[in-house]
Amino acid sequence: MQERIIFAGFGGQGILFMGKLLCFAMMNKGLHVTYIPSYGAEMRGGTANCHVIVSDTPIASPLVTRATMSVVMNQPSYEKFKTRLEDGAYFFVNSSLVRTTEPPENVNILQVPATEKAHELGDVRLANMIMFGVINTAKKFMDTDYLFSQLPEFLGKKKLKFLDANKKAILEGERYAKDVLGIV
Repeated sequence: MQERIIFAGFGGQGILFMGKLLCFAMMNKGLHVTYIPSYGAEMRGGTANCHVIVSDTPIASPLVTRATMSVVMNQPSYEKFKTRLEDGAYFFVNSSLVRTTEPPENVNILQVPATEKAHELGDVRLANMIMFGVINTAKKFMDTDYLFSQLPEFLGKKKLKFLDANKKAILEGERYAKDVLGIV
C-alpha cells in the first residue's frame, strides 16, 4: 500500500496540520511516512501545500509527482493540482470555495462543503478537520477511536483546549461522508 497525497489551500486553513496529523498517526501505526511542506511567506492568506506519502514499505522519494489522492481547500489550489492526479485518484474538493471547472477525467471527485459545515459548527477554522473526517472515512486510514487517541499528543498542551472541537468536526466529516457521499 502506498498513498501519495497532496494537501493544498490558503495559509490559515490548516493544510499543513492535516498532513502532519495523518503522518503522525500513521507513523505511530508503524507505517512509513514522508511530509514535505511548502508555503508562502505570509502567515495567513498565502498559499500552503504539503506532500505526504504513507506506505507499508520504505519510501524511495518524498516528492509526489502523481497523487493517488489530493485535498484542495481553495480555487487556486484546485487549478494548480487538478492535473497532478493519477487515474483512479481521489480528489477531495472544498465545494464551499471551489468550483470544479474543467474537472480532471478518470478521478473520483468528492465535493465537500467543508467551510460551510464549519460555519454550522460555529468555527470556520474547523473546515480542515471536517475534511479530515471525510478523507479518513473514504480512504479508511484508521478507525475513529485510534484517531481520537492520537489527537491529545499531536495537539500538545497549548492546543489541547481544541480537542473536543476537533473531535466534533471529525465526526461531522465522517457523518457527511457516510450520509451524503454514501461512503461505507
